[in-house]
Amino acid sequence: MTGEISEKAFPLAEDRLSQTILDLVQEASKLKMLKKGANEATKALNRGIADLIVLAGDTNPIEILLHLPLLCEDKNVPYVFVPSKTALGRAAQVSRNVVALAILQNDNSPFASSVQQVKLEIERLL
Repeated sequence: MTGEISEKAFPLAEDRLSQTILDLVQEASKLKMLKKGANEATKALNRGIADLIVLAGDTNPIEILLHLPLLCEDKNVPYVFVPSKTALGRAAQVSRNVVALAILQNDNSPFASSVQQVKLEIERLL
């Protein structure tokens, strides 16, 4: 069962950017640089350790995520919606759906340049 993508899911990554984001999430997961779930993503934002927030556009109800974009804007952390919570869960290497996750800050990580590239792509969406 695939859910419909909410019209409130903005900015929504197109297919190419979405795949790049999922690849980045997979790399971050291998390096333990992820916080999975809406509550953990919120905590990471409040603590100032989140570098990028990825949200699932097919979350139902979408309202359980809509506090995160507001918080991201307050903390100047970029955020983006991807189409599928199932794909986000697989990329995060868990067997469950993931509706939100935070990629943590680390300038020394091998994928820091990839994170910066994705941030620039997200800025172009806005």
